[in-house]
Amino acid sequence: MDRRYRVVVAKPGLDGHDRGIKVIARGLRDAGFEVIYTGLFQTPEQVAEAVLQEDADAVGLSVLSGAHRTLFPRVVDELRARGLDDVVVFGGGIIPDADVADLRAAGVAAIFTPGASMASITDWLTEALEAREARSR
Repeated sequence: MDRRYRVVVAKPGLDGHDRGIKVIARGLRDAGFEVIYTGLFQTPEQVAEAVLQEDADAVGLSVLSGAHRTLFPRVVDELRARGLDDVVVFGGGIIPDADVADLRAAGVAAIFTPGASMASITDWLTEALEAREARSR
């Protein structure tokens, strides 16, 4: 990494299962990212506001409840409303393959489902953020 990137990880919606996001948070931290975990039961507005307040480079969303098609695009919309178009949004959880294209079209850069290795997530995020940095130079 060229610099230590800041990543907000969040559990939007009413999904109370947080073991996976805590594993991701620890893995990102161990890979050199600065991680801010917002906790459970966050609204899309709260997630976007945390990204703004923390001056985050990326936001990782986790949903296991099936509400990803609603919540992920709403977070992206809230980020855009705050002028945070350059924040890299990625997500994970129980997300059917059939939904991935719609989420990508809504502005979610990548989706990681159960079984994704921590290395695949951290490598992808590092590359995505370094590419973003290179574009802004």
